[in-house]
Parts: sequence; C-alpha cells; structure tokens
Amino acid sequence: MKEVKLGSQGLKVSQVGLGCMGMTKFAGHDVYKTADEKEALLTIERSLELGGNFLDTADQYGPWENERFIAKAIHGKRDKYVIATKFGHEINDNGELTWGINATPQYVKKAAERSLKNLKTDCIDLYYLHRLDPNVPVEETIGAMADLVQEGKVKYLGLSEVSVNTIKKTHAVHPISALQSEFSLFERSVENTGILKAINEMGIGFVSYSPLGRGFLTGDIKSAEDLSEGDWRLNIPRFQGEYLQKNIELVKEIGKLASEKEVTTAQIALAWVISKGIIPIPGTSRRTNLEKNYASADIQLSDSEIKRLEEIIPPGADTGARYDEHGMESIDQ
Repeated sequence: MKEVKLGSQGLKVSQVGLGCMGMTKFAGHDVYKTADEKEALLTIERSLELGGNFLDTADQYGPWENERFIAKAIHGKRDKYVIATKFGHEINDNGELTWGINATPQYVKKAAERSLKNLKTDCIDLYYLHRLDPNVPVEETIGAMADLVQEGKVKYLGLSEVSVNTIKKTHAVHPISALQSEFSLFERSVENTGILKAINEMGIGFVSYSPLGRGFLTGDIKSAEDLSEGDWRLNIPRFQGEYLQKNIELVKEIGKLASEKEVTTAQIALAWVISKGIIPIPGTSRRTNLEKNYASADIQLSDSEIKRLEEIIPPGADTGARYDEHGMESIDQ
C-alpha cells in the first residue's frame, strides 16, 4: 500500500490507517465484541507487512489501556509506525473518565506526558485535540500543544470534530496537519458544512473515522437481531426503529454495486472514501478484516460508479443522528 501526504507540514501515512479502539475494552463502550489480544497483536503486525503504518488511538480508550496495548504491539519497531493519539476527555488521577472535556494548557501537558509514558515513546507523531473545550479559548489549547512540538514531544498537531471557525483560529496559532471527523457514505456533514473545502484550501489533511458507519456499511447488519443486547450502537438513532430499516435497504443497494465489481460492500464504501483523497481508519482487531480493508485501496471507482453511490445516499440524506443527544452536544458545529 502506498504512502501519501497528510496535510502540508510533512506528515506521511499509509493510504488506509488502522483504528485501534476496539482492540481493548473501553469504559462505557463494549465495542462490538471484546477483542482477542493475540489476534489483535497479529493484526497490527500484519498491518505493517501490508504497508499500513498509521495507528490511531486515544488516551480515553480504556482509559489508557489502548495506548499501553499499542506500546506492546510496536515494541522494537516504533520507528516503523506513525502513531496518532488524542486527548481532551478528562481522565482523573485514578484513571477514571470524568466524562467532561478538559483542554486547559495545564491539562494538555499532563495528558501528553501520560500518553508518552503509556505509549513508551519519547515523541507522538500526531496529537489530536479530541473535542473542543467550550470553557477554554481554543487558541490557549493550541498554544500549549504547540509548546509540545517545540519541546520535541509531538511532531504534528490535529483536531477532531471541530467547525471551520475553530480550524481557522487554531491554524493561525500553529499549523494543523490533520482534521479527524466521522465521514462515510452515511455521514457527510463535513462536506455539507464546507469543512472539507476549507481544510483543502488551508493544506490540512482529513482522516475519516467510522468510514464503515460503525459496521453498518459492511452489510453484516440485516435486522435488529444482528445487534446483541448491550451493544452501545443501540443507543444511536441511526441504529433504531425506522432509521435502522431504511439504512439496511440503502446498504443493500450499495451491495448490488459491490457484487457487480466482485468486491465486498465494505470495500466499496472504503474505496469511495479513498476516492475523495481522504485517509480512512477503519477499526478492526482481526487480520482477515484488515486485509480486506487494505485491499480497498486498489479498487478503482469510475465517475459513473461514484455518481451511483452518491445517488443511493446523497449529501444531506437523513440516515439518523450518529450519536445520542449527549454525544452530539460535544461536536463543535
């Protein structure tokens, strides 16, 4: 798999990354199924064999357990990977999520030191502000993150789920290399609000999390019974009631094109994201899924095929909210 530029500050990553959240338990989120640690370790190893060097985590995943797991997985091969982690969801000194957002300059530095320790590295390649803190001027937060760059503890800065106005404010303080937000055939708000256009003009790269719609775009969800009791996705409107049934039908239509091209529904969905010049980071803890995800980088979609996909789910299509009410409140819009 080829390596591509992410932003205009010098960062390069594999064309498809690996979302690692589901490789460990995450407080409040039993992510689909608890991963098998041995298989997850082999998945990260296989990623590198296939040319995938971009691993995505966050301090809140666990909390901290996911970063520690990645440290174990990359031991002895740190220089071969690009590690992205995030901060902002406050974790107290007992390692507990407070479920508040803290992006004060003091907390920025505290969170970074903890992530460096947990990742067993002396430098984080890409450090994201996970969510905007409404109680702290974002310029102060980015100023503290910029200090980490000056100190050699972070190489590049990123943001997650923020508005054009916030991006412009931060980019004026220190160059931003990447914006990470949810983006898929089901979720195109960054297009609709002009965010993609704005970051392209500023030379900021875009990373798509949940490019498979949290599993919806794999085609594996065919009824409510495919979501087991306790699955946190059941709290999301997109997976409820009429939205669930409507979205299942939309995925079936995507699956028809996939069948014609003799690829999977998931691969078509990822190929569409890649066709936009975006880096998807689908999450998996299994080598078989990883191999299929990475193979999507080799799928060429014609203009007519892209048009067909976008007619199935056009921009602005109502597929249901992507978070519950509390989750939506944390997004800077």
